[in-house]
Parts: sequence; C-alpha cells; structure tokens
Amino acid sequence: MGRIVVISTGGTIASRWQGSGFAADAHGQEVMATAAVPADVTIEVVDLFSVNSPRLTTAHQLTLLRTVHEVLADPDVDGIVVTHGTDTLEESAFLVDLHHDDPRPVVFTGAQLPLDAADGDGPGNLHDALLTASTTRGLGVLVAFDGKVHAARGTVKTQTLAADAFADPSGARIGNVGFGRVSVLRHPQRPAGLPLPAMPDTPPRVDMVMHHSDADPYLLNAAVDAGAQGIVLVATGAGNATPDFVEAVASAVSRGVLVALTTRVHAGPVTEIYTHGGAVDLVAAGAVPAGTLRAGQTRIAVLTALLATTDPRERDEVLRHALGAPAPADATAPAVLAGA
Repeated sequence: MGRIVVISTGGTIASRWQGSGFAADAHGQEVMATAAVPADVTIEVVDLFSVNSPRLTTAHQLTLLRTVHEVLADPDVDGIVVTHGTDTLEESAFLVDLHHDDPRPVVFTGAQLPLDAADGDGPGNLHDALLTASTTRGLGVLVAFDGKVHAARGTVKTQTLAADAFADPSGARIGNVGFGRVSVLRHPQRPAGLPLPAMPDTPPRVDMVMHHSDADPYLLNAAVDAGAQGIVLVATGAGNATPDFVEAVASAVSRGVLVALTTRVHAGPVTEIYTHGGAVDLVAAGAVPAGTLRAGQTRIAVLTALLATTDPRERDEVLRHALGAPAPADATAPAVLAGA
C-alpha cells in the first residue's frame, strides 16, 4: 500500500447532465469523493483536463504521457491511476504502455454511467484501480474495470453500454479484483519501453481506411494526398484486401508513408495466408502486420514510430517493435531503440 497519484482527464466518470446529454465537467477531487479509498492508501489528484474522450487529440495524449513520466520521477510515488473516458481509453493506455519502463503500475479506469448515477459503476472501478495501483508491480500499464484487470496491450472496448466494457478478444485478462485484493492470473509479455517522444508543433497525421466488399483504394490514396504520414489499413479476415489495395500500399510506402495492416475481425492475428490482394501481397508491398492489435492501438503504434524518428528505416523498426512484428532478416536495431 502507499502513495497513489490520480490523474483526472474527464470522461463519463466525470460527466453530468448538460440538458440534452452528458458531458465531462467534474474535477478530479469530485470524482475521487465518490469512491472508497483502500486502507493505508494516500491519494493526490492531478486535474489534467476534463473532456469527453472522443474529443481527445494527440496533443492531449502526449500531455498525459509526459505527466505520467513527471509523476513517476518522484520515487515516493507508488503508482498512478488515470481516470479516462472509455471511448478512447484503449488508445491512451497503449500509448503510455509503449513508453512505460517502470515496475510501478499505471492503471486506467473509467465508467459506463455518469458521476451522479445512483447505481453508477465509477466508484467501484476507481476503488479497484486504486487497489491495483497500490498492490501490484511489474505488470506494465493496466486497465481496471468491472472487477477485472487487463493489460493495456490488446485490450479494447467491447461493449458500448454494458458495465463489463473491456477485454482483450485475443487473450486472457491479467487478474481479478475481489474480497479486498487483486488476484494476478498471468504476467503480460511486453516490449521494452520506448524513449519519451518530443512534443511536436504539429502531430503527424495518421489515418485509418477500412476494406469491405466493393472497396477501392480511393480513400487510402486521398489520405496520402492529404498529407498522412501513416496509414492503418483495416482489412478483412486475417488481413486481406484486393490487388488494387496492394498497389496503393506499395505507392504509399514508396512515398515514405508508414502503413500498418490490421483486421476488422473481432479476434485473432493478422496472418499471411492469402495472395491475390491478401496479407501475403500487402506485407510484400510494405505493410507491417499488427498481430492481434486492432485499429485504434495499431494507429497509436504508427503514431509512436512517426514521433520517434524521421529516418524511414528506423520508423519501420520502431513500428515493428511496438506491434511485436518480426523484423526483416537483415535488420539491426536502430539507434532510437538502443536506450529502450
């Protein structure tokens, strides 16, 4: 047990009725006042911002990332809890996890019901997050929600409204919370933390394009023409599209655009099985397979690679590191990873 810093960023857990719908407007101290604090835990609150998470920008997320690192610079801090909107929680948590190389936990949580709801889930989730942050070590960045603890990597929002809102569709959760303790079921495998990126004046543009029946690469090409430095192709099946998409990916890569390949399927890895526009051809054209990561977290991996370096080869290596994708056979670790 110990000293926990709560970083408040808004979301449903901080939301009140605005006359036509709910929106975040409560400060962190108001959110904390709803929750029971575990015994022997002391709390400090950082009010970073209070917004609905669909409105978060890269600037918001990088500010959160830097704040986490600033808080952990104090050796007397035992852990961090981040209260966050559920819509983009999976993206922010993964960004922090990619740059987290500290045994002390960073635990994200939120709510599906607003601050003033009589039967709200926020107080229970916040208590569980505080307990997780104060009693676990060496598990990376976590998501505590509805009595369950998940690794940030791979965990996505799986329910729009239900209380049990988060899971890794392709993997098991980390643990459970109950009877005043956290039961750890497994230790996640994580790549080494990346160096903290600089705060860019203008964050790089990273767009998503989804394949479907009758799809053509018009939107992918439009994104490149609009200045996208990264593209996430959300393919069908195990990572498949069409020969036209293969040509578009090859063209984008030749122009220095970083392309990652994920799938719109709920669970399972991107796998090089099919040709005629399938993952075999898309990867050969330069797309980097995202494994079991879905679109939102794949986009964060691309963004992280773009922020890490301006060298095209190093960007590819950082992206593969973030995604857990195999490196080319003749690759050597770039300088940007040397301190990771």
